[in-house]
Amino acid sequence: MITLRRPGRRSSLTGSIVLLTTAVAAVAVVLTGLFAWRVIRTNAETQERRQLSRQAEVLARTPPLAAWMLDRQERIAGADDIRLALVRPSGTVDGPAADAVDAKSRKALLSGEELSATARLDGREVLVEGAPTPTGGGLVLTQPMSAVDEATDRMRGSLVLPFVLGLTGAALAGALLARRLARPLVSAARTAHRLSQGERGLTVPAEGPAEVAELAGALNLLDAALTHSEDRQREFLLSVSHEIRTPLTTARGYAEALADEVVTGDEVPEAGRILRGEIERLERFVGDLLALARLEADDFRLDKDEVDLDALVAEAAQAWSVRCAQHAVDFRVERPAHPLPLITDGFRVRQLVDGLAENALRVTPAGKPLVLAVRAEEPGALLEVRDGGPGLTDDDIAVAFERGALTDRYRGIRPVGSGLGLAIAHRLTTRLGGTITASGRAPEGGACFTVRLPSRPDTPYTHRTLP
Repeated sequence: MITLRRPGRRSSLTGSIVLLTTAVAAVAVVLTGLFAWRVIRTNAETQERRQLSRQAEVLARTPPLAAWMLDRQERIAGADDIRLALVRPSGTVDGPAADAVDAKSRKALLSGEELSATARLDGREVLVEGAPTPTGGGLVLTQPMSAVDEATDRMRGSLVLPFVLGLTGAALAGALLARRLARPLVSAARTAHRLSQGERGLTVPAEGPAEVAELAGALNLLDAALTHSEDRQREFLLSVSHEIRTPLTTARGYAEALADEVVTGDEVPEAGRILRGEIERLERFVGDLLALARLEADDFRLDKDEVDLDALVAEAAQAWSVRCAQHAVDFRVERPAHPLPLITDGFRVRQLVDGLAENALRVTPAGKPLVLAVRAEEPGALLEVRDGGPGLTDDDIAVAFERGALTDRYRGIRPVGSGLGLAIAHRLTTRLGGTITASGRAPEGGACFTVRLPSRPDTPYTHRTLP
């Protein structure tokens, strides 16, 4: 069993998300604050000018009130921050704010235009707003720029609370988001660790964002796949145990009979032949297990070279014609009788042909045909092994290349092997870059196994229909 090692202590997802959202909010607040800091000053000045301009317009239209304010300011110097000046129709300027009205401002008021400017009065920078009077002159009001500074400070001070609330809200939103993300991820991680410890039948709730829900679904599929795979492994181990136990039981029985001298005389050679047969059966089975294990390994090696598939099949046909004759099976070969070159591993292709032919010979009755065929088919070549045996049903075809599936199904009904031959053929074909398929009814009446090999093993076979 594989134990997953936990990595060194790292920051949690919750903390990271809260920190990130707070940092993003802080950056946004700072940028907004810098912009607002500059805009507030402009808005405060605009607001003060607008208010001062309205006062100037009111006083310009109310001469008695303007005269009263002018007299009051002349009698009590510095009584008001807002100072007044009158521009007479003759062009003379009277009042405490007279020094803030220059020639340009006086000319604008005498022309009937409103005045908005900045000047210096008694060493201080002031706002200057003026309005023409009905009598042809003008009225000017000034206000120290310090009033703008005070208004700016008030406005800027009012930003502190929204900024603090914004950062607090960002932190809370980050915490809620982190909780929503982290909770299903933590659940998925715990389920993954439990799966690694061998637990099965676990379900991860598909909650949270789509990506997290997809992770939960993947873990659920992994759990189902592991359960299915381990069930198949248990079934396979049971099948292996049965396959090994039968010849071992037979061999042990005869060995004990020989040791106890129960079998003597002329019976000894027959007992020896039976023992040898059972041992050979065990050797074949162990050999199949090793072959399958090598095919499953990532470092499986292919010795690629140019191979004449027609010559390879002709060579295989010579060997199998003898074996088929020993079982009174009608062996036939179909080949083009001209070179059929492929870049592949000839040894592995011959291993594949031998495996399929041995599987076919096992189920082919005496007098029935067994056919080995090869022909060119773009973009590679096609190999077929057909037999006159009992054939395969649709259910058989669905599991034909699973380890031990057909052996378990037909044990005691028809001759069966180790249950690994077709699984080895399937894996070997895949390693060679080809495809293998099974058909339930060949022209000869039995099963047909078709292997399509590419022109090169590093180019997977893709079947194309010829025009």
